Amino acid sequence: MNQRNEIITWDEVSRLIDHLLPQFNRVYTVMVMVTRGGIIPGGLLAEAMNIQMIFTASVDFPAEAHTPTTPQAKFLTWPKFLQFPDASYLTDQNVLIVDDVWGSGRTITAVKNRVMSAGASPSTCVLHFNPYRNLFGNMRPDYYAATTDAHIIYPWEMDRGFQSRFFGGMR
Repeated sequence: MNQRNEIITWDEVSRLIDHLLPQFNRVYTVMVMVTRGGIIPGGLLAEAMNIQMIFTASVDFPAEAHTPTTPQAKFLTWPKFLQFPDASYLTDQNVLIVDDVWGSGRTITAVKNRVMSAGASPSTCVLHFNPYRNLFGNMRPDYYAATTDAHIIYPWEMDRGFQSRFFGGMR
């Protein structure tokens, strides 16, 4: 089964941000942007919402050491946090966690759980929510601008020739 691709323009990103802003029902004092996809939407939201304490979380789900026995087994690995803010910056804060898309939901849910364990009150926010790939049942982002079944290609992901010039086209 081929997944449909959808290319998003900068104007569409702006409209998605404008759609998100009125949804926020509390004041957020801290933002955690999930790298890499959450950096640009997070920056746009932080500027519009005047959030000054901004951090990044980088999460990796290492491949299994052995070949998974079932296709679902690959989803059982524990996340490895490559970057994460010190808990002292999160404790007792309303934290907005931002990523570009909620596909399976694994990455943003891992970040949300770690923020909660730091004693913060987290909310999740994405530009696109894909309910068809969601691994968490009825759980969904607290805030999202659109639903989709497509693979979204954001303007910051477009091939600008950098990799082909400097890395021989390897991605």
